[in-house]
Amino acid sequence: MTTTAASDAAETTERRGRAERPPRPAGAHRRRAAATRGDWIVGYTMVAPAVLGALAFVIAPLFAVFWFSLHDWNVLANTFVFSGTENYERMLSDQGLHDSLLASLWFSIGLVVLNITLALFLAVLLNQKLPGTTTFRTFFFSPVVVSLVAWTIVWSFLLQADGGINGFLSLVGIDGPNWLRNDFTAMMSVIVVQVFKNVGMNMILFLAALQGVPEEIMEAARIDGAGAWRRFRAITLPMISPTILLVSILTIVGSLEVFAQIAVLTGGGPGNSTTVLVYYLYQQAFRFNDFGYASGISVLLFIIVLILTLIQWQTRKRWVFNEN
Repeated sequence: MTTTAASDAAETTERRGRAERPPRPAGAHRRRAAATRGDWIVGYTMVAPAVLGALAFVIAPLFAVFWFSLHDWNVLANTFVFSGTENYERMLSDQGLHDSLLASLWFSIGLVVLNITLALFLAVLLNQKLPGTTTFRTFFFSPVVVSLVAWTIVWSFLLQADGGINGFLSLVGIDGPNWLRNDFTAMMSVIVVQVFKNVGMNMILFLAALQGVPEEIMEAARIDGAGAWRRFRAITLPMISPTILLVSILTIVGSLEVFAQIAVLTGGGPGNSTTVLVYYLYQQAFRFNDFGYASGISVLLFIIVLILTLIQWQTRKRWVFNEN
């Protein structure tokens, strides 16, 4: 009886509330729908330039390059004949391509290791509260804003047999080599030039990450007796690991796309010791006019970059702080 009476009272109250509620204006629903459509239009208008730009300059060229790679395309001979997977089969037996892949591997390893290590070392030093740190930050960052070609041309003069570096070494009794005419020294020279060009950017990224490490955590570890190296290994590195991931992805991708330094400093030589993948692609397209095969190499480069990026992204959960 009591439950039934309570239910009847609740139903009566609900009916009274609906009866007393003012009627909704007839055009309210239409105005709300129009406002929603207006929001959609504004949103699509805002993102349209980026979407259209990506379609026109990223997606469409990718499909075009893949389509070109399925053809035998020679501009001078004016031939554009469908060849299927012939260009990709040719890659399997192309020793020049294999040498360029090996050169790219050595270049990437040297660049990534030296660049990231030096950038992190400089960032740790410049993160100290010492006089003159602002000047040194400017000094190390200034090559980033210098023209790449101008920077490389200056280094090409410094690395000659009678250039500035050997002239400096002669002052201390050392007879320097012709840096750009030996397989090993030529590759190391290109790596060092590229490291000095871009280390400032990675240094700034690491410096920003280091300044975001909470001082309270470092102070607590210091009070507990942790030394400088233990604090750096157990606290600083995990805290800046997202920035390390970003820097490693950018550096690896950049190392696989190097071209101007090779073209200006060594021209791919001596022999083919510094002919990296992008420079070999350039040779096939603009020296031998084999644009179909060059397009196939472009697809190969895209796949390599994609795979390396995905590997780094998937393995981040094992070493990047706060990743699940």
